[in-house]
Amino acid sequence: MKIAICYYSAHHGNTRKLVQTIALAEETAVFDLSAQPQIRLEEYDCVGFASGIYGFAIHPSVVEFARQQLPQGMPVFFVYTYGLRPGTGTRALEELAAQRGCPVWGEFSCRGYTTYGPLKLLGGAAKGHPDEEDLAAARVFYREILKKQEEFSGGNCSKQSDK
Repeated sequence: MKIAICYYSAHHGNTRKLVQTIALAEETAVFDLSAQPQIRLEEYDCVGFASGIYGFAIHPSVVEFARQQLPQGMPVFFVYTYGLRPGTGTRALEELAAQRGCPVWGEFSCRGYTTYGPLKLLGGAAKGHPDEEDLAAARVFYREILKKQEEFSGGNCSKQSDK
């Protein structure tokens, strides 16, 4: 069972904190896309994409990486942090997964500290997030991904699209 999480985290490190927390739950390959943009995903059984929400969407570098590297039929999941509200952050990744016949095994989101735009003048929003409660919820989410991966590896699922 080989799972990769490819992420982009800037500003306050909210997404990096989430990814590092769930990666401790099991052996998981974690790739910071700002430092290692060339990763071969074919050697993994499942991939997670993680980012903060920037302008109501996952960071463009994560979407572009997925567009270039996501193999046909590979299960995916999404993790993201947001400042004020979640919005529709994963839409581009969901559309790409559908085009490639990749099952989406879930998504996890929580608030993250932000000082974007006028929030900087107010001292930011969502101070202290992700907090211990958020991190515990992220670990629960990841255990569910691991269960799905075990079923997948056990032959109960197929990498092929139903289309």
